[in-house]
Amino acid sequence: MTVRHLIAEQVLLQEGLSAAHIEIRDDGTIRRIRTIDAGDTHHQAAIVRAREVSAGSGIELLGSRQVLLPGAVDTSVRLSEPGRSRWEGFTTGTMAAALGGVTTLIDAPSGSLPPTTGVASLEAKRRAAAGKTYVDTGFFGGIVPGNTDELEPLWEAGALGFVAHLGGTGLPEFPRVSLIQLREAMQRVRRFGGLIAVHPEEEQSLSSAERGTRRGSRRIRSYSDWAAARPPAAELAGVHGIIDAVRETGCRTHVQEVTTVAAVEAIHGAQQEGLPLSAGTVAHYLCFAAEQIPDASAASFTAYPPIRSAAEREGLWDGLQEGILSVVASGHTPVTKDEKYRHRGDHLSGSRPGVSGLQVSFAAVASAAADRGIGLAEVSRWTATTPARLLGLPKGKITSGHRADFLIFDPEQTHVVSAGGLAHKNPITAYERYEIHGTVVGAVVGGTVLFNAQDATSALRSAGELIHNYGAPAQDSPKVHRRGHLRAVNAS
Repeated sequence: MTVRHLIAEQVLLQEGLSAAHIEIRDDGTIRRIRTIDAGDTHHQAAIVRAREVSAGSGIELLGSRQVLLPGAVDTSVRLSEPGRSRWEGFTTGTMAAALGGVTTLIDAPSGSLPPTTGVASLEAKRRAAAGKTYVDTGFFGGIVPGNTDELEPLWEAGALGFVAHLGGTGLPEFPRVSLIQLREAMQRVRRFGGLIAVHPEEEQSLSSAERGTRRGSRRIRSYSDWAAARPPAAELAGVHGIIDAVRETGCRTHVQEVTTVAAVEAIHGAQQEGLPLSAGTVAHYLCFAAEQIPDASAASFTAYPPIRSAAEREGLWDGLQEGILSVVASGHTPVTKDEKYRHRGDHLSGSRPGVSGLQVSFAAVASAAADRGIGLAEVSRWTATTPARLLGLPKGKITSGHRADFLIFDPEQTHVVSAGGLAHKNPITAYERYEIHGTVVGAVVGGTVLFNAQDATSALRSAGELIHNYGAPAQDSPKVHRRGHLRAVNAS
C-alpha cells in the first residue's frame, strides 16, 4: 500500500521520540511533519480520513508499542549477482533487507562476476538488478591494481564510492591493493570528491601470521586458531598505512569493519588531526565474542576479519559511543552450506569465511545496545543517519524533503533467530538460536509499505529503486564525543 499519511505515537525526530503525523508526497518524499499530543493518534487519523476522500490517500496508523525510525542504510552487503547467484541475489538479498528494516543498501563490488571495477561491469550489475529490488539499492565501485583510470568514469556513472582491500579477498578477480596503489587511487578520487572505503587488514602481517601457523604445523581446530591466523596486528598495520595515505592525499576515506581497540585509538588520533577519516564496524563484531564460540559450531562464525574477544567487542561499543566509530553495517557475506561446512573433521581452514546477517543485524545491534543502556536514537544514528550522510544521500533522518523510508520497530517483542526463517538464499547464519529483544515489524520505502506485522494478510511488496551518487557531500571531520577512555586490550 502507498501511504500519504503516517501517524504514530513514537516517531524518532531530531529532538527525540514524539507522537507525530507525517505527510508524504506523491514522489515518495516527506512533505511535512506535525507533532501531535501523545494519545491523540486515533483522533488525528479520523480527521485525516474525513478530509482525504480520494482513493489514493492511504493512511497508516501504527500501534502504540511501535516505534517509527529512519530506515537503515547498510553500507556493507555482498549480493553476488551477476555471476555468483549461488551465494545470494538481488531478489533474496533485498527481501532479507526489507524484513530487517534495511531500506537502502549499497552492494559491494567484490562478490559478483565480473566485479564492479569499470563502467561496463557497473552497467551489467544494474541490468541484473532491474526489477528485482525490494529496497533502494546502490553500488560501490572497486579499486584493484591497474584500474585507477576507471574510477572517475565509475563515479560519473553513479557509483557511490570505492572499496579497496589491503589483504587478500579470496577472490582472484578482485585482488588486494598495496598501500602505494591505494595512495594512487586516493590522489585520483580526491580530485573529484569521491569516497574510498578500505578493509584494513594488511597483507604482509597476514602472511607472517599464516607462515607462523604453518611452521607450528597447527591445524585450525578452534575459533581461537582461526583468529590467530588473522591477528589484530594486521588490522592495526593497515590502519596506520591508511592514515598516512589520507594525511598525504586529503582523500575522504572510511575504514570498514574495524574489530580492535588499537585500530579505534589510531583512528581517533587521525580524527583529532582533522583528517577526513571515518570508520565503522559490523553487527557480528558487536554481538559475539571469540571465546564464547563453541568449537563444534565454529565454522558458522568464520569471517574476515575474525570475531575478536569480549574485551575487543566492548572496546568497539566504547568507540561508537565516543563517536570515533560512526557506522554499523551488517557485513552480510553469504556462502553456500557446502562451502561453509566443507572443512574436514576438526580442520576449519576449508570453511569459506562470511556471516549472513542482513535480516537480523539492526534488531541484533539494537538488542545488544539496550543491554548496555544505549537507546534507539544512537543505534539509528549509526545504522541510518551517519551512513546516509557519508554517502551524500537524502535519507537516514525523518525530516521534510528526505525520502519516506522508515523502519517500524517493536522494542518489547522478543524473538529467537532461526536460519530457516530468514529470507537470504542459503539458510545458514551465525545468529542461529540468538535471542533478540526487539523486532522489526514493518518497513516503508518511498511511501510504500513493504510490510507491517499489523496486516498479516499482505505479501511483501517491492518498492526498491536503483540509486546513484548525488555528488560529493561536504567534507567535515567526524564529530568525536569523548566519554572517558576506551578499554585497553593487550595486543596479540
